[in-house]
Amino acid sequence: MSPIYIPRRKFIRGAIATAAFGATSQLWVGCTEQAPTNTATTGTPGTPGSPAAASTLNVGFIYVGPKDDFGYSQAHYEGQQVIAKLPGVKTFNEASVAETAVVQETMLGMINQNGVTALFPTSFGFFDPHILKVAPANPKVQFFHCGGLFTEGKTPNNIGSYYGYIDEAQYIAGIVAGLSTKTGKIGFVAAKPIPQVVRNINSYTLGARSVNPKATVQVIFTGDWSVPVKEAEASNSMIDQGVDVLTCHVDSPKVVMETAEKRKVFCTGYHTNQAVLAPNGFLTGAEWDWGNVYTKYVELIKSGKTLSEGGIPHIVRGGLKEGFCKVSPFGSAVSAATKKEAEKVMAKFMDGSMIIYAGEIKDNTGKVVIAKGKEFKQTDPDLEKMDWFVEGVIGSVKG
Repeated sequence: MSPIYIPRRKFIRGAIATAAFGATSQLWVGCTEQAPTNTATTGTPGTPGSPAAASTLNVGFIYVGPKDDFGYSQAHYEGQQVIAKLPGVKTFNEASVAETAVVQETMLGMINQNGVTALFPTSFGFFDPHILKVAPANPKVQFFHCGGLFTEGKTPNNIGSYYGYIDEAQYIAGIVAGLSTKTGKIGFVAAKPIPQVVRNINSYTLGARSVNPKATVQVIFTGDWSVPVKEAEASNSMIDQGVDVLTCHVDSPKVVMETAEKRKVFCTGYHTNQAVLAPNGFLTGAEWDWGNVYTKYVELIKSGKTLSEGGIPHIVRGGLKEGFCKVSPFGSAVSAATKKEAEKVMAKFMDGSMIIYAGEIKDNTGKVVIAKGKEFKQTDPDLEKMDWFVEGVIGSVKG
């Protein structure tokens, strides 16, 4: 399936918030790799424009967390591993890079020492001011950022933005949670109430309540993207209150998954597959499929297309149908009937007939936020600035 290309003039500033969950993870301070690691075996490094760089595509990846965080950074690393196996491609990556001037040094090191001509600095905080500062001085290098906004006339033409509608996979996970809960109480540990996080919570809740109208989703915000102590406290607190399914939107779901397994409740994952962390209680999850996305980018670059010349769109988005995200395999605790229901709705996403935000929809104060007969498709800019919770969510967007 092809990705969704969004006209630059129609893409609103609310999109800046859509990838903020990739912010700096304090949990992993001290794990930084000291030099970019080459993960492929073909080609030789060279400076941009050199014969070596022309014959082999050298691609660099930079992560804010470790490559094995079971979360945001690992999802991107797994995507990098896919293209590292492609012929004529050589990849370099560096993990646990802070959202400071350090990332500028990392980018410049990959450009000048490793000859990369395509860079994927994956974390939200790498964009402004860091990518915006390095890109203009390196016009032959293409910079692809996860979620950052391209503003025509302002953003350098060698910068592109990509992101996915992972709330589609969250909707499916919500269906599984709604059919699996015995108490009707689901818990959601979240980092910050930005639009992308709010959208995931709402889609998850709508999925759960589509099959279990009395189900509720309690939300606790921790205040940051990686606060393991608060994530554990929030998980235990909700379980003590009767929650028997846990999920999350934080940088690394590891603590939440392991807490759920220890307390013998169900869980659904996020970012990547966490089934190994909760072999008994894992139901399913919403995962990124960056390997598919990165492969498409590599194919475009190797064919000679560029951002600057317009051959590669500056803004690319997609969901389940376009292969930007996927649903984790169902765990052993998921019944056959639940699988059937989830797969039925998944098929609707794949054929394009499924609309999550179709009215009438009320917020959790009883106010109608989407009128009857009105629909918001995934590309609708109003969904990029969501600041309300749907009916059934226990909590406030104000945190």
